[in-house]
Amino acid sequence: MLKQFLSKLPRKALKSDERPESPRTNTPRSGSRTGPSGLGGGTPRSNGGNSSGPGKANAPKRMSSAVFPASLVAGIEPLVPFKDVPTPEKMNLFVSKVSLCCVTFDFTDPTKNSIEKDVKRQTLLELVDFVAIGSMRFSEPAILATCRMCAINLFRVFPPNYRSHSNGGAGENDDDEPMFDPAWPHLQIVYELLLKFVTSSCLDAKVAKKYVDHSFILRLLELFDSEDPRERDCLKTILHRIYGKFMVHRPFIRKAINNIFYRFLFETDRHNGIAELLEIFGSIISGFALPLKEEHRVFLWRVLIPLHKPKNLGSYFQQLSYCVTQFIEKEPKLASVVIKGLLKYWPITGSQKEVMFLGELEEILESVNMVEFQKIMAPLFCRIACCINSSHFQVAERALFFWNNDNIVNLIAHNRQVILPIILPALERNSQNHWNQAVLNLTLNVRKMFVEMDDQLFLSSHAHYMEEEAKQSSAAKKRKEAWEQLENAASLQPVTGNTAVLVTPIATSIAC
Repeated sequence: MLKQFLSKLPRKALKSDERPESPRTNTPRSGSRTGPSGLGGGTPRSNGGNSSGPGKANAPKRMSSAVFPASLVAGIEPLVPFKDVPTPEKMNLFVSKVSLCCVTFDFTDPTKNSIEKDVKRQTLLELVDFVAIGSMRFSEPAILATCRMCAINLFRVFPPNYRSHSNGGAGENDDDEPMFDPAWPHLQIVYELLLKFVTSSCLDAKVAKKYVDHSFILRLLELFDSEDPRERDCLKTILHRIYGKFMVHRPFIRKAINNIFYRFLFETDRHNGIAELLEIFGSIISGFALPLKEEHRVFLWRVLIPLHKPKNLGSYFQQLSYCVTQFIEKEPKLASVVIKGLLKYWPITGSQKEVMFLGELEEILESVNMVEFQKIMAPLFCRIACCINSSHFQVAERALFFWNNDNIVNLIAHNRQVILPIILPALERNSQNHWNQAVLNLTLNVRKMFVEMDDQLFLSSHAHYMEEEAKQSSAAKKRKEAWEQLENAASLQPVTGNTAVLVTPIATSIAC
């Protein structure tokens, strides 16, 4: 097997007077797929390689010129260490070693092809060290060969059961252990090589952009759906470095990530890499120039705000909240737009999501200015009042914690004429009926703060609240009396034909 593995590469160097001309591009094997820039999308077999006839035993084997020009690669022994070859030949040796690593193996069986796997692993480690040193600029064949090798080793389609097991990116079953790829020890080295290659000062972005192209980036983005968190973390770092180095690809990368978000929101409702993609966008948003482009505002309204709706919000909430606050720091007048969006997607039955929404609201209100606050304070505090009256103690407690924040208390104090009449009924109902002692204590503290803030306004608002309660009580009493009169009148009527029969209601009633 080792002989077959190494038979793909030439053994002996050509003499200077026998160096062949660059051959035409060979037709690729039927099992391989080639992208627009020559990157192999297929997965070659581990025991691949053509056998030479007896008459050609001493002839150097040629590689396809589309990937490895024979004039550059012929005669380089891939297992020779870099230190044993002269500097002019090191880049040729690099290409030969990269081509050696284009052979893939089945890692589900650790005992299968163990020698070949170890040879490939040692070769990859050598390549990582060579790229890290950065002693010479990468030639175009070396760039193409590296991109092709990474494509062959990394780009793959996850099996259906692999994705369905995650069930929406671990949003519902946070206690489930993630699935780990058995090939990760090998994939990790390939990712490390790609990262060092992309970030190397010896890589010319103007040349490399032909091979790290749109097709390559799209295939890289597809890997974010991997359930292995270690792979997603590597992908996050690599994509961020690609975004930083290849400025020409920046609009395309943003658009491609947006499409993943749209597909997640409106089609699949499941993806494992939303948190990592949002983390990348968080650093991208921090670099936006002012004033913000319309494209960026559309991203906020059509992507970031709707991302609060999915049921697995908890798996990426921290990264999403960071992106939103980055937008508000860039342009404070977007605060009212964000708060209106949160109120639009406010969870009705999900208590844990309500707690997360309240936490994000507090973070936004810490940096909001007075003008933007006044635009949304009425609907905002109507929602906060509902949360204060929530029977779930964590929701009520989190809403009352707003009054522990000095910035928010300052905003409330300046607008108490509007806010106190909205909040006071909720405080009074809590102080009389709430079952949780901690919520009850917090309610009394907030009530005391309003009294100290403006006792005259509190007294007038309290009097108005008592009047409204009396009116509602009187109306309820009259309504009850009217129904009793109707019931008595109906009970005196004789039952004839198909006339409806009055059924006495149960004493207990269900309140919504």
